[in-house]
Amino acid sequence: MTTLDQRMSTAAQSAAAHYRARRTRGRMLRALFVYLVLSVVGFIFVLPLLWMMLTSIKTAQEAFYFPPTIIPREVHFDNFVKAWTYPGMQFTRWMWNTVYISVFVLTGVLLTSSLCAYGFARIRFPGRDFWFIATIASIMLPPQVTLIPLYVLFYKIGWLNTFQPLIIPAWFGGGAINIFLLRQFFLQLPVELEDAAYIDGATRLQIWGRIFLPLSLPALLTVAIFTFQATWNDFYGPLIYLTGRDKYTLVIGMNLFNSQFGSEVHYMMAIAFLMTIPMIIVFFVAQRYFVGGIVLSGVNR
Repeated sequence: MTTLDQRMSTAAQSAAAHYRARRTRGRMLRALFVYLVLSVVGFIFVLPLLWMMLTSIKTAQEAFYFPPTIIPREVHFDNFVKAWTYPGMQFTRWMWNTVYISVFVLTGVLLTSSLCAYGFARIRFPGRDFWFIATIASIMLPPQVTLIPLYVLFYKIGWLNTFQPLIIPAWFGGGAINIFLLRQFFLQLPVELEDAAYIDGATRLQIWGRIFLPLSLPALLTVAIFTFQATWNDFYGPLIYLTGRDKYTLVIGMNLFNSQFGSEVHYMMAIAFLMTIPMIIVFFVAQRYFVGGIVLSGVNR
């Protein structure tokens, strides 16, 4: 190899190394920028929760300081106990009312929405596509449109100031969004599993309960998280149908506390933080399945 060839080979190697270093540096800068943006956005979303937690352990005077203090000068963890047992409030009873409603609504939504989704995904019947489109189109119907007819109906059958208007509708389909998510997931499951079950003599309900439901855990957990969050935070339904204080949910109880003791900001923040804890626990426990359920439910086979 001549000296000229050696120089050309060295120059080529140097240029390739310089190009690789530049590409690596570019990828690192892009990744750094993406992580920086995500960190800022994440902090913005976490800030209200952090502010609520810090305010809940302040004194009543410090909660109204301006400019506000970030770190409390005096930490009072007993604010949670005092707020929960505030005179005239029934937060323990309201919590159990909320748990009762959430459990029955969650059960009804998972059972009926998965059953409807199985019918739309696997059973061929006349007008199936039309009824599925009609179900999806019902999402565009505002709840205010059906409020008065439903209120009159529940009034005539004596369901006002009971939990039935909040629970029973969940057992009739479970919601169009949930049906759509589960149907999309069911379409991913191999038809061969269903055919093998038919050969073994399984019925439609047995296939749904023993094959589709166990294999659809990510999608079911996704629906469960959405449903639990919506039911736990529901203000609209309990406000309309519940009138007795012993029937209130936590959200309505907080609204009552705010209307009567609005100056007790630190206690309000303490109750709000306690209300948030169950949703945080549920989300982080099922987070792995939650993300997978949304991704798989949006993919057609």
